[in-house]
Order: sequence, then structure tokens, then C-alpha cells
Amino acid sequence: MIEIQDIFNQFGDEYRRNHKLPLHILKTMIAIESCRTAELGGHVDECNECGHIRISYNSCRNRHCPKCQTLAKERWLEKRKEDLLPVGYFHIVFTIPQELNFITLTNQKEMYSILFNSVSETLLELSRDKKYLGAEIGFMSILHTWGQNLMNHPHIHCIVPSGGLTFDGTRWINSKKDFFIPVKVLSRKFRGKFLFYLKKAYQSNALKYTTGIQELTEKHI
Repeated sequence: MIEIQDIFNQFGDEYRRNHKLPLHILKTMIAIESCRTAELGGHVDECNECGHIRISYNSCRNRHCPKCQTLAKERWLEKRKEDLLPVGYFHIVFTIPQELNFITLTNQKEMYSILFNSVSETLLELSRDKKYLGAEIGFMSILHTWGQNLMNHPHIHCIVPSGGLTFDGTRWINSKKDFFIPVKVLSRKFRGKFLFYLKKAYQSNALKYTTGIQELTEKHI
């Protein structure tokens, strides 16, 4: 099975020569390339019972490394299970058009902030609307910056309980069983929020532009 490390080791040097990469990405690539290799040294594990000795290479411990984060991911999932309420949950995903992927990659802090704010306000405002739920909700949101094909594809996964508390916090209100809020309503609200914040960032010169999107510096919106 081909791993990310194999791809980086085979093509990493050439890619770095042909692309100008931020320092944090360079550090991540180098860490993944050297993870569990002689380059990082090793350590000895000894069984307390039988005395068997195993020599292993050290891990890079980079939070982006697939090898290092498997155990951390499982521990994180177990902790999140402790937060779950004894109710049903909905899985809702918010994404943006692929046309915005490059500008998002160039303006990660600003664009991810816009994405999180838009998602949060969409869920909270629609949940408070008595037409849909009329309650205060809580939810977990997780940013994914790539898709299953490992290409740039920023989107947010939300785990939303099937209900919420009344505004005075004294009673639980259940949502409909089949869906939380109609998809078209969620989409329309989210699109409006996202475009509002994106336009605000654009007009206040909060976004940076690199080769390929320089034409966006000419303000037409």
C-alpha cells in the first residue's frame, strides 16, 4: 500500500524545487519523509515479562503525519464520545465552490474564519427560528482541508444533536426524525452568510492574491 511518505520521498524534492512553499508546509513534508526512519534515530522497547527486545525508529510526531496521528485520532474520538448526549445526531457538511479553493489556500486564516463563522451562524440562527426548531443547540464542527483524493477541498463536518434546549434552558425540544432543517434552507442561509463575509474581507483588502488570481485585485464586487 502506497503511503504519503512514499509519495513525498519520491517526488518531494522535485516539487519543492518547482514550487514556493510556506515554511510550515516544508517542515511538515520533511517530518513525514523522515518519520520512523534512521534519520530520526531509534529506541529500544523491552517486554517486562519475557525480556524480548525490539528496536524501533522514532516517530516525527508531526500532527499532520498519518502514521503518528492514528493513535491520537482514536483517543480524540473516544473523548468526543464522552460528550455525546443520549439523543440522535445529524451529520451535516458545509463546503465551498472549488473555484474558491486556490484563494482559500492563499488566505487560510481569513477564509477558514469566514467558513467557521458562516457555519456557526447558519446553524444557530435557523435552530432558534420557531419555524424549524425554536431552541438553542450545541454542535461539534471539524474542518477538513482536503477530500478523499487528497486534493485541496476545504469543508466543515458538523455533528448536530436532534434537538435543543428551550430559550430558558428548562426543557428539551426534539427536532424532526428524518432531517434537522431542510437542506435548501441550510444551503441558502449558509451561502448568504459566506458571501457576506467574503465580500467584506475582499473590500477591506484582507485577502492576499498570488499569481493566477491577480485579476481579483480589480474590485468588481
